[in-house]
Amino acid sequence: MVSLAFDTVYLGASPTDTPEGAKGIYRFFFNCETGAISPVTLAVKVCNPSFLAHHPSGKFLYAVNESEEFLGQPGGGVSAFSVDLKSGALALLNRQPTGGDIPCHLAMDATGRVLVAANYGSGSVSVFPILPDGRVGIRSDLHQHTGSGPNASRQKGPHTHSVTFSPDNRFVLVNDLGIDQIVVYRLDLEKARLVLNQPAHLAPGAGPRHFCFSPDGRQGYSINELDNTVTRLDWDAQNGALTARESVSTLPPDFKNYSKASEIALHPNGNFLYASNRGYDSIAVYRRHPATGHLSLIEHVPTGGSEPRSFGISPNGRWLIASNQYVNTLQLFRIDELTGKLTPQGEPIAAPSPICVLF
Repeated sequence: MVSLAFDTVYLGASPTDTPEGAKGIYRFFFNCETGAISPVTLAVKVCNPSFLAHHPSGKFLYAVNESEEFLGQPGGGVSAFSVDLKSGALALLNRQPTGGDIPCHLAMDATGRVLVAANYGSGSVSVFPILPDGRVGIRSDLHQHTGSGPNASRQKGPHTHSVTFSPDNRFVLVNDLGIDQIVVYRLDLEKARLVLNQPAHLAPGAGPRHFCFSPDGRQGYSINELDNTVTRLDWDAQNGALTARESVSTLPPDFKNYSKASEIALHPNGNFLYASNRGYDSIAVYRRHPATGHLSLIEHVPTGGSEPRSFGISPNGRWLIASNQYVNTLQLFRIDELTGKLTPQGEPIAAPSPICVLF
Protein backbone atom coordinates (compact mmCIF):
# COMPACT_ATOMS: atom_id res chain seq x y z
CA MET A 1 0.00 0.00 0.00
CA VAL A 2 1.32 3.44 -0.97
CA SER A 3 1.66 6.15 1.69
CA LEU A 4 -1.10 8.78 1.54
CA ALA A 5 1.63 11.39 1.11
CA PHE A 6 2.09 10.13 -2.43
CA ASP A 7 -0.15 10.63 -5.45
CA THR A 8 -0.30 8.17 -8.31
CA VAL A 9 0.75 9.74 -11.62
CA TYR A 10 -0.01 7.93 -14.89
CA LEU A 11 1.92 8.14 -18.14
CA GLY A 12 0.50 7.70 -21.60
CA ALA A 13 3.14 6.24 -23.91
CA SER A 14 3.65 5.73 -27.62
CA PRO A 15 5.47 2.56 -28.72
CA THR A 16 5.21 3.38 -32.42
CA ASP A 17 7.09 6.68 -32.18
CA THR A 18 10.42 5.47 -30.78
CA PRO A 19 12.50 2.35 -31.47
CA GLU A 20 12.61 1.35 -27.80
CA GLY A 21 8.83 1.18 -27.64
CA ALA A 22 6.49 1.06 -24.67
CA LYS A 23 4.11 -1.65 -23.53
CA GLY A 24 1.17 0.36 -22.20
CA ILE A 25 0.24 2.81 -19.47
CA TYR A 26 2.92 3.46 -16.85
CA ARG A 27 2.69 4.88 -13.34
CA PHE A 28 4.82 6.24 -10.54
CA PHE A 29 4.21 7.65 -7.08
CA PHE A 30 4.88 11.31 -6.45
CA ASN A 31 5.07 13.27 -3.22
CA CYS A 32 3.54 16.68 -4.00
CA GLU A 33 5.10 18.16 -0.87
CA THR A 34 8.72 17.06 -1.32
CA GLY A 35 8.93 16.20 -5.03
CA ALA A 36 10.05 12.63 -4.32
CA ILE A 37 9.40 10.24 -7.24
CA SER A 38 9.29 6.44 -7.21
CA PRO A 39 10.64 4.38 -10.15
CA VAL A 40 8.33 4.23 -13.17
CA THR A 41 6.57 0.87 -13.59
CA LEU A 42 4.08 -0.64 -16.04
CA ALA A 43 0.50 -0.21 -14.80
CA VAL A 44 -1.25 -2.18 -17.56
CA LYS A 45 -0.49 -3.45 -21.05
CA VAL A 46 -2.53 -1.75 -23.77
CA CYS A 47 -2.09 -0.70 -27.40
CA ASN A 48 -0.55 2.77 -27.92
CA PRO A 49 -2.26 4.71 -25.10
CA SER A 50 -0.94 8.15 -25.96
CA PHE A 51 -3.35 10.34 -23.96
CA LEU A 52 -5.30 9.64 -20.79
CA ALA A 53 -8.27 11.05 -18.84
CA HIS A 54 -9.63 10.50 -15.33
CA HIS A 55 -13.25 9.87 -14.38
CA PRO A 56 -14.41 12.53 -11.86
CA SER A 57 -14.85 9.81 -9.23
CA GLY A 58 -11.21 8.76 -9.57
CA LYS A 59 -12.37 5.15 -9.87
CA PHE A 60 -11.81 4.86 -13.62
CA LEU A 61 -9.23 5.90 -16.19
CA TYR A 62 -9.57 6.16 -19.98
CA ALA A 63 -7.04 6.05 -22.81
CA VAL A 64 -7.09 6.60 -26.55
CA ASN A 65 -5.55 3.80 -28.57
CA GLU A 66 -3.66 5.72 -31.26
CA SER A 67 -3.87 3.30 -34.18
CA GLU A 68 -5.31 2.80 -37.67
CA GLU A 69 -6.86 -0.61 -36.83
CA PHE A 70 -8.58 -1.63 -33.60
CA LEU A 71 -10.61 -4.69 -32.61
CA GLY A 72 -10.53 -5.84 -36.21
CA GLN A 73 -12.00 -2.58 -37.52
CA PRO A 74 -10.37 0.33 -39.36
CA GLY A 75 -9.45 3.20 -37.07
CA GLY A 76 -8.40 3.54 -33.45
CA GLY A 77 -10.10 3.05 -30.13
CA VAL A 78 -10.68 4.03 -26.52
CA SER A 79 -10.13 1.80 -23.49
CA ALA A 80 -11.57 1.96 -19.97
CA PHE A 81 -9.81 0.80 -16.80
CA SER A 82 -10.78 0.46 -13.17
CA VAL A 83 -8.40 2.11 -10.70
CA ASP A 84 -7.35 0.53 -7.43
CA LEU A 85 -7.49 3.61 -5.22
CA LYS A 86 -4.96 2.18 -2.75
CA SER A 87 -2.28 0.86 -5.08
CA GLY A 88 -2.98 2.75 -8.31
CA ALA A 89 -3.18 -0.54 -10.24
CA LEU A 90 -5.28 -0.57 -13.42
CA ALA A 91 -7.54 -3.34 -14.78
CA LEU A 92 -9.10 -3.32 -18.25
CA LEU A 93 -12.88 -2.92 -18.24
CA ASN A 94 -13.61 -2.74 -21.97
CA ARG A 95 -12.66 -1.19 -25.30
CA GLN A 96 -14.57 0.50 -28.10
CA PRO A 97 -13.56 1.55 -31.65
CA THR A 98 -13.75 5.28 -32.32
CA GLY A 99 -14.71 5.00 -35.98
CA GLY A 100 -11.84 7.33 -36.89
CA ASP A 101 -8.11 7.04 -37.57
CA ILE A 102 -5.32 7.68 -35.06
CA PRO A 103 -7.23 9.07 -32.07
CA CYS A 104 -4.74 11.26 -30.20
CA HIS A 105 -6.67 12.96 -27.39
CA LEU A 106 -9.76 12.54 -25.23
CA ALA A 107 -11.64 14.25 -22.41
CA MET A 108 -14.36 13.37 -19.90
CA ASP A 109 -17.27 15.67 -19.06
CA ALA A 110 -17.62 16.97 -15.51
CA THR A 111 -20.43 14.53 -14.63
CA GLY A 112 -18.52 11.45 -15.81
CA ARG A 113 -21.27 10.48 -18.26
CA VAL A 114 -19.74 11.42 -21.65
CA LEU A 115 -16.32 10.76 -23.19
CA VAL A 116 -15.18 12.55 -26.36
CA ALA A 117 -12.15 11.59 -28.49
CA ALA A 118 -10.34 13.44 -31.29
CA ASN A 119 -9.37 11.29 -34.30
CA TYR A 120 -6.32 13.07 -35.71
CA GLY A 121 -5.87 10.94 -38.83
CA SER A 122 -9.39 11.23 -40.18
CA GLY A 123 -10.24 14.63 -38.65
CA SER A 124 -13.33 13.50 -36.80
CA VAL A 125 -14.78 13.60 -33.27
CA SER A 126 -16.21 10.52 -31.51
CA VAL A 127 -18.65 10.60 -28.58
CA PHE A 128 -19.35 7.80 -26.11
CA PRO A 129 -21.71 7.37 -23.16
CA ILE A 130 -20.07 6.14 -19.97
CA LEU A 131 -21.96 3.34 -18.24
CA PRO A 132 -22.52 3.30 -14.44
CA ASP A 133 -19.81 0.66 -13.98
CA GLY A 134 -17.25 2.84 -15.79
CA ARG A 135 -17.26 0.96 -19.08
CA VAL A 136 -17.39 2.85 -22.38
CA GLY A 137 -20.71 2.43 -24.17
CA ILE A 138 -21.16 2.02 -27.91
CA ARG A 139 -20.28 5.20 -29.80
CA SER A 140 -23.28 7.54 -29.78
CA ASP A 141 -22.09 10.25 -32.16
CA LEU A 142 -19.44 10.99 -34.80
CA HIS A 143 -18.69 14.37 -36.39
CA GLN A 144 -16.48 14.59 -39.47
CA HIS A 145 -14.65 17.88 -40.06
CA THR A 146 -13.90 19.13 -43.56
CA GLY A 147 -11.49 21.64 -45.07
CA SER A 148 -7.77 22.24 -45.34
CA GLY A 149 -5.06 24.80 -44.60
CA PRO A 150 -2.11 26.46 -46.37
CA ASN A 151 0.59 24.14 -44.99
CA ALA A 152 0.81 21.60 -47.82
CA SER A 153 2.58 18.91 -45.80
CA ARG A 154 0.38 19.09 -42.67
CA GLN A 155 -2.96 20.58 -43.65
CA LYS A 156 -4.26 18.67 -46.68
CA GLY A 157 -7.34 17.82 -44.62
CA PRO A 158 -8.79 18.14 -41.13
CA HIS A 159 -6.78 16.84 -38.15
CA THR A 160 -8.69 17.07 -34.88
CA HIS A 161 -6.10 17.29 -32.13
CA SER A 162 -7.72 17.86 -28.75
CA VAL A 163 -10.98 17.97 -26.82
CA THR A 164 -11.78 20.49 -24.06
CA PHE A 165 -15.02 20.84 -22.10
CA SER A 166 -16.09 24.36 -21.16
CA PRO A 167 -15.99 25.21 -17.45
CA ASP A 168 -19.80 25.03 -17.20
CA ASN A 169 -19.86 21.69 -19.07
CA ARG A 170 -22.24 23.03 -21.74
CA PHE A 171 -19.82 23.10 -24.67
CA VAL A 172 -17.04 21.01 -26.19
CA LEU A 173 -14.12 22.70 -27.97
CA VAL A 174 -12.16 20.75 -30.58
CA ASN A 175 -8.83 22.10 -31.82
CA ASP A 176 -8.39 21.14 -35.48
CA LEU A 177 -4.80 21.51 -36.69
CA GLY A 178 -5.68 20.82 -40.32
CA ILE A 179 -8.25 23.57 -40.84
CA ASP A 180 -6.97 26.25 -38.39
CA GLN A 181 -10.18 26.23 -36.38
CA ILE A 182 -11.36 25.62 -32.85
CA VAL A 183 -14.74 24.04 -33.51
CA VAL A 184 -17.29 24.57 -30.73
CA TYR A 185 -20.13 22.12 -30.08
CA ARG A 186 -23.03 22.21 -27.65
CA LEU A 187 -23.12 19.13 -25.43
CA ASP A 188 -26.36 17.15 -25.26
CA LEU A 189 -25.58 15.32 -22.04
CA GLU A 190 -28.70 13.16 -21.97
CA LYS A 191 -28.19 11.76 -25.48
CA ALA A 192 -24.36 11.82 -25.37
CA ARG A 193 -24.29 13.80 -28.60
CA LEU A 194 -22.74 17.01 -29.89
CA VAL A 195 -24.55 19.80 -31.75
CA LEU A 196 -22.42 22.06 -33.92
CA ASN A 197 -22.33 25.58 -32.49
CA GLN A 198 -19.71 27.76 -34.21
CA PRO A 199 -15.98 27.74 -34.95
CA ALA A 200 -13.24 30.19 -34.08
CA HIS A 201 -10.87 30.83 -36.98
CA LEU A 202 -7.18 31.20 -36.17
CA ALA A 203 -4.38 32.53 -38.38
CA PRO A 204 -3.87 30.55 -41.61
CA GLY A 205 -1.22 27.90 -41.01
CA ALA A 206 -1.36 28.23 -37.20
CA GLY A 207 -2.29 24.58 -36.61
CA PRO A 208 -4.24 24.72 -33.31
CA ARG A 209 -3.24 21.73 -31.16
CA HIS A 210 -4.25 21.91 -27.47
CA PHE A 211 -6.40 24.30 -25.43
CA CYS A 212 -6.92 25.40 -21.83
CA PHE A 213 -9.30 27.75 -20.01
CA SER A 214 -8.32 30.36 -17.44
CA PRO A 215 -9.49 29.55 -13.89
CA ASP A 216 -12.17 32.25 -14.08
CA GLY A 217 -13.44 30.90 -17.41
CA ARG A 218 -13.23 34.26 -19.17
CA GLN A 219 -10.34 33.41 -21.50
CA GLY A 220 -9.01 30.41 -23.35
CA TYR A 221 -5.56 29.72 -24.75
CA SER A 222 -4.70 27.65 -27.82
CA ILE A 223 -1.20 26.38 -28.48
CA ASN A 224 -0.61 26.26 -32.22
CA GLU A 225 1.79 23.59 -33.41
CA LEU A 226 2.66 24.81 -36.88
CA ASP A 227 3.42 28.51 -36.34
CA ASN A 228 4.69 28.04 -32.75
CA THR A 229 2.33 30.48 -31.09
CA VAL A 230 -0.14 30.73 -28.22
CA THR A 231 -3.39 32.50 -29.06
CA ARG A 232 -5.45 34.19 -26.33
CA LEU A 233 -9.20 34.15 -26.93
CA ASP A 234 -12.08 35.68 -25.01
CA TRP A 235 -14.81 33.18 -24.11
CA ASP A 236 -18.51 34.04 -24.27
CA ALA A 237 -19.87 31.39 -21.90
CA GLN A 238 -23.50 32.21 -22.66
CA ASN A 239 -23.29 31.66 -26.41
CA GLY A 240 -20.26 29.36 -26.61
CA ALA A 241 -18.23 31.77 -28.75
CA LEU A 242 -14.49 32.42 -28.92
CA THR A 243 -12.92 35.68 -30.08
CA ALA A 244 -9.17 35.72 -30.80
CA ARG A 245 -7.35 38.66 -29.17
CA GLU A 246 -3.59 38.13 -29.49
CA SER A 247 -0.92 35.58 -30.37
CA VAL A 248 2.56 35.34 -28.86
CA SER A 249 5.50 33.22 -29.99
CA THR A 250 6.62 30.18 -28.02
CA LEU A 251 10.19 30.59 -29.37
CA PRO A 252 13.00 33.11 -28.84
CA PRO A 253 13.23 35.66 -31.68
CA ASP A 254 16.72 34.45 -32.67
CA PHE A 255 15.73 30.76 -32.99
CA LYS A 256 15.42 29.93 -36.72
CA ASN A 257 15.51 26.12 -36.81
CA TYR A 258 12.55 23.74 -37.07
CA SER A 259 10.34 23.40 -34.01
CA LYS A 260 6.71 22.57 -33.29
CA ALA A 261 4.71 23.57 -30.23
CA SER A 262 2.97 20.87 -28.23
CA GLU A 263 1.42 21.24 -24.74
CA ILE A 264 -0.18 24.10 -22.84
CA ALA A 265 -1.35 24.53 -19.25
CA LEU A 266 -2.11 27.28 -16.75
CA HIS A 267 -0.79 27.27 -13.21
CA PRO A 268 -3.59 26.57 -10.68
CA ASN A 269 -3.31 30.16 -9.42
CA GLY A 270 -4.00 31.46 -12.95
CA ASN A 271 -1.00 33.78 -12.92
CA PHE A 272 1.33 31.80 -15.20
CA LEU A 273 1.01 29.88 -18.45
CA TYR A 274 3.37 27.13 -19.64
CA ALA A 275 3.90 25.92 -23.22
CA SER A 276 6.26 23.25 -24.56
CA ASN A 277 8.35 23.25 -27.74
CA ARG A 278 9.68 20.26 -29.68
CA GLY A 279 12.82 21.02 -31.67
CA TYR A 280 13.70 23.93 -29.42
CA ASP A 281 13.13 21.42 -26.58
CA SER A 282 11.91 23.71 -23.84
CA ILE A 283 9.10 25.10 -21.75
CA ALA A 284 8.10 28.70 -22.41
CA VAL A 285 6.87 30.47 -19.26
CA TYR A 286 4.52 33.47 -19.42
CA ARG A 287 2.99 35.79 -16.87
CA ARG A 288 -0.78 36.12 -17.32
CA HIS A 289 -2.48 39.43 -16.53
CA PRO A 290 -5.33 38.53 -14.14
CA ALA A 291 -7.84 40.99 -15.67
CA THR A 292 -7.14 40.94 -19.40
CA GLY A 293 -5.45 37.53 -19.74
CA HIS A 294 -2.57 39.17 -21.65
CA LEU A 295 0.63 37.10 -21.76
CA SER A 296 4.20 38.36 -21.30
CA LEU A 297 7.19 36.06 -21.64
CA ILE A 298 9.21 35.30 -18.51
CA GLU A 299 11.70 32.67 -19.70
CA HIS A 300 12.47 29.59 -21.80
CA VAL A 301 13.71 26.57 -19.85
CA PRO A 302 15.31 23.50 -21.53
CA THR A 303 13.57 20.23 -20.67
CA GLY A 304 16.84 18.29 -20.56
CA GLY A 305 15.79 15.95 -23.36
CA SER A 306 14.17 15.63 -26.76
CA GLU A 307 10.53 15.99 -27.88
CA PRO A 308 8.67 17.23 -24.77
CA ARG A 309 5.30 16.30 -26.23
CA SER A 310 3.45 16.99 -22.99
CA PHE A 311 3.83 17.89 -19.32
CA GLY A 312 1.77 17.93 -16.16
CA ILE A 313 1.49 20.39 -13.26
CA SER A 314 0.87 19.05 -9.75
CA PRO A 315 -2.51 20.02 -8.24
CA ASN A 316 -0.79 22.09 -5.55
CA GLY A 317 1.07 24.10 -8.22
CA ARG A 318 4.56 23.39 -6.88
CA TRP A 319 5.87 21.03 -9.57
CA LEU A 320 5.95 20.52 -13.33
CA ILE A 321 6.91 17.18 -14.91
CA ALA A 322 7.91 17.23 -18.59
CA SER A 323 7.93 14.11 -20.79
CA ASN A 324 10.96 13.86 -23.09
CA GLN A 325 9.51 11.30 -25.45
CA TYR A 326 12.48 10.64 -27.74
CA VAL A 327 15.03 10.05 -24.97
CA ASN A 328 12.71 8.06 -22.67
CA THR A 329 12.91 10.38 -19.68
CA LEU A 330 10.88 12.65 -17.43
CA GLN A 331 12.26 15.87 -15.99
CA LEU A 332 10.98 17.33 -12.73
CA PHE A 333 10.89 21.11 -12.20
CA ARG A 334 10.10 23.12 -9.09
CA ILE A 335 7.73 26.02 -9.77
CA ASP A 336 8.31 29.32 -8.00
CA GLU A 337 4.73 30.27 -7.16
CA LEU A 338 5.61 33.97 -6.95
CA THR A 339 7.52 34.32 -10.23
CA GLY A 340 6.36 31.26 -12.21
CA LYS A 341 9.97 30.33 -12.99
CA LEU A 342 11.07 26.70 -13.34
CA THR A 343 14.09 25.10 -11.67
CA PRO A 344 15.09 21.54 -12.69
CA GLN A 345 15.26 19.09 -9.81
CA GLY A 346 17.57 16.07 -9.88
CA GLU A 347 18.52 13.82 -12.75
CA PRO A 348 16.12 12.74 -15.53
CA ILE A 349 13.83 9.84 -14.59
CA ALA A 350 13.72 6.79 -16.88
CA ALA A 351 10.33 6.25 -18.57
CA PRO A 352 9.56 4.43 -21.86
CA SER A 353 8.39 6.81 -24.62
CA PRO A 354 6.46 9.09 -22.23
CA ILE A 355 3.78 11.38 -23.61
CA CYS A 356 0.85 12.32 -21.37
CA VAL A 357 1.55 13.08 -17.68
CA LEU A 358 -1.69 12.70 -15.71
CA PHE A 359 -1.82 13.60 -12.01
